[in-house]
Amino acid sequence: MPLRLLTELTAPDIADRLGPDSVLVLPTGAIEQHGPHLPVATDLLTAQALAERVVAEHGEELDLWLLPPLAYTKSNEHAWSGGTFWLSAATLTAVLTDIGRCAAMTPSRRLAFLNGHGGNSALLQVAARDIRLATGLRTFTLHPAVPADQGGASPTGELGMGVHGGLEETSLMLHLRPELVDMTKADRWVPEHLDSYRHVRFGGSVSFGWSSADFGPSGVVGDAREATAERGAQRAAAMVAYLGEAFAEVARFDPTPP
Repeated sequence: MPLRLLTELTAPDIADRLGPDSVLVLPTGAIEQHGPHLPVATDLLTAQALAERVVAEHGEELDLWLLPPLAYTKSNEHAWSGGTFWLSAATLTAVLTDIGRCAAMTPSRRLAFLNGHGGNSALLQVAARDIRLATGLRTFTLHPAVPADQGGASPTGELGMGVHGGLEETSLMLHLRPELVDMTKADRWVPEHLDSYRHVRFGGSVSFGWSSADFGPSGVVGDAREATAERGAQRAAAMVAYLGEAFAEVARFDPTPP
């Protein structure tokens, strides 16, 4: 089945084939250090791959159209490391606002950010509301899975703190792009001292500002040692299944009371 890429349509095609309930899907990734074992494009590659899979599986049914991914985003928690390319919050907000304004020129009234980098989440939510108010678009922010630092699940061995370059992320990359993973350099870097905090912790009720360098020299926050391609394949399948359900609701969502 051909992938539904908006960029492969002509302008008249867009006017003819899209309608108010068409959903424009914008993968948002990052270019940032991911420790010694993963490439700096990890978040970009996973966001794009999962977006392509869900659009391939559900695009015709739900009228999903894939936009090119946004690679440079808010990654300054990794700014200490070469290989991290990041935009300031003000710059990224302006970029997202401009993209939203352009999306509003199509017949589609729905724009969804499919986010592969937890550091983007809060800003995407702010931008989604601003775009909604400025353009009238219905805007949405989705994650393939809720990040651990935002209350999502993390493997027991990571004490709920597998937020970057750990077991799940490494397994996904072993499934998606194994040639880019060096498991001989995979290690455990879990800030176990934070487990004594009840509220101020990853996924706790009190959030905190952080740099990945706060937790050790590797830039990893998690335990990648037991990652496998098989685990990554299972995780990817679960993510695509969830996203299919989520986009089914995005495609029909209406906040107006009946």
